[in-house]
This record gives sequence, structure tokens and C-alpha cells, in this order.
Amino acid sequence: MKQPYVYMLASKRNGTLYTGVTSSLVSRIDQHKVHAVKGFSSRYKLNILVWAEAHETMLETINREKQIKKWKREWKLNLIEKDNPEWKDLSKQIA
Repeated sequence: MKQPYVYMLASKRNGTLYTGVTSSLVSRIDQHKVHAVKGFSSRYKLNILVWAEAHETMLETINREKQIKKWKREWKLNLIEKDNPEWKDLSKQIA
């Protein structure tokens, strides 16, 4: 069964951020780690999963992603640091 997630990747602590959505978090993070898809995340070497949030439906997930993308950077940093103050790579916990 697929589980929709909105997630944030970082290049390093307080580095460049990327917000995305997926229905398969493990697979999508694996793609980011090997830069399988050319684009923003591969160009800026964003492969540290620093935050993720599950949702019931993909529509909810997409709406949340759009909301977060409109946020100020400070708000995104606060969201990450609330649950992950050390900016650990959370992908190790979901594998």
C-alpha cells in the first residue's frame, strides 16, 4: 500500500532545502541519493532527508507541500529543528 508523504531534503545543516511529495518515501529517497533524476535536487546535491510527514491522501500531501513551499525559510528551518534538531539523515530510520 502506498503512503503519501511530503518531505524535505537538505545539502547539509542550514544548507539548500528541497520540498517534495511522494507515494513511496523509501524509493524516492533512494532516487535522490543516487541522483537518478536530473534537476534541482541533483544539481545541489540534496540527499539528506531531514523532515517527512505522512498524510492520508495525495491531495492532502500536495496541499501541504504547496503550503510549505510558500513559507519563509525561517519557518522551514523551525519545522525541521522541532523534530530533528541535529539534522540527522532520517532515511536510515525508514529503510
